[in-house]
Amino acid sequence: MLKKTLDISSSPHIVKGRSTEDIMRNVVWALLPVVFFSVYAFGLNALLVIFTATLASVLTEHLLCKLSKKETTVNDYSAIITGILLGLSLPPSFPLWMAFVGGVIGIALGKYIFGGLGYNVFNPALVARAVLQAAFPVAITTWYPAFLVDRFTTISKSVLTFPFMEPQYDAISGATPLAAFKFDGVSTSTMELAFGQVSGSAGETCAIIIALGGIYLIARNMMSWRIPAAVLLSAFILSGILYLFNSELYPSPSFMILSGGLMLGAVFMATDMVSSPITPLGLWVYGAIIGILTIVIRIWGGLSEGVMYSILLANAISPHIDSVIKNRVYGTKRKIKAA
Repeated sequence: MLKKTLDISSSPHIVKGRSTEDIMRNVVWALLPVVFFSVYAFGLNALLVIFTATLASVLTEHLLCKLSKKETTVNDYSAIITGILLGLSLPPSFPLWMAFVGGVIGIALGKYIFGGLGYNVFNPALVARAVLQAAFPVAITTWYPAFLVDRFTTISKSVLTFPFMEPQYDAISGATPLAAFKFDGVSTSTMELAFGQVSGSAGETCAIIIALGGIYLIARNMMSWRIPAAVLLSAFILSGILYLFNSELYPSPSFMILSGGLMLGAVFMATDMVSSPITPLGLWVYGAIIGILTIVIRIWGGLSEGVMYSILLANAISPHIDSVIKNRVYGTKRKIKAA
């Protein structure tokens, strides 16, 4: 007679056979539409910048693995994601040699120095962009117009700048929507922001496509919905309060949500599983910190954008959030204070 037995074992209990490579590969797939739109909007310039940043990231990871006599980890797609995100966060007219340097920095200083995948404290792509912004402030704040007629047949002079030479720009856009509002008081329509009809970094223009990528990952249970929800909700609430207080001085909540890199940062950068908290409440706190800091920097800071610094600061305090906010052990009671 066949007897049925119940096997009881300690955690972890694997429900689905999802590996790190599988999750990372799906993140790449979710990013591809953003890349395609970037190339559609900015042409060959965006394609070359994104490709160079990605190539540098992959080559750096492979070389560092070989130098440390470890098996190469480029097959886990994490270096590809770092390169794509870095390229998407850069202006389309950014010199290729600077983008290559950024890819090397993102992997070497943002990831490998901490021990590789699973050990990085900060988002590697944002570490690279922060260094590039400090080293090349003019190049990283010079914007290229979108939807130029010859964008698929010509390459900007600045993109092909020889290493350590000053870039020469043959077409410069006035400002991004955030900069135009902050320094000139000029607003941009919601439709233009939602559909990417504006200048900006290569992948920070079409908010709808970015949101669709996030929905895809959430639907496949490969990304926590709490982080982007907390980021966008906190940014919406704070900017909404300011807008109600003075609509002439402060931009609308929809403008704040759809402009700049907030959508890209909330969906693909703040959700980095390594540098974000692990508890549900901690994810809400973490996302709220990013959203609030972004609005504070945009309104009262010297820069028109604040997503990068907000996420990096939240990365820094993420371990402390986990230490303060802990899940209750299953089967135990919550502490009750004595009267």
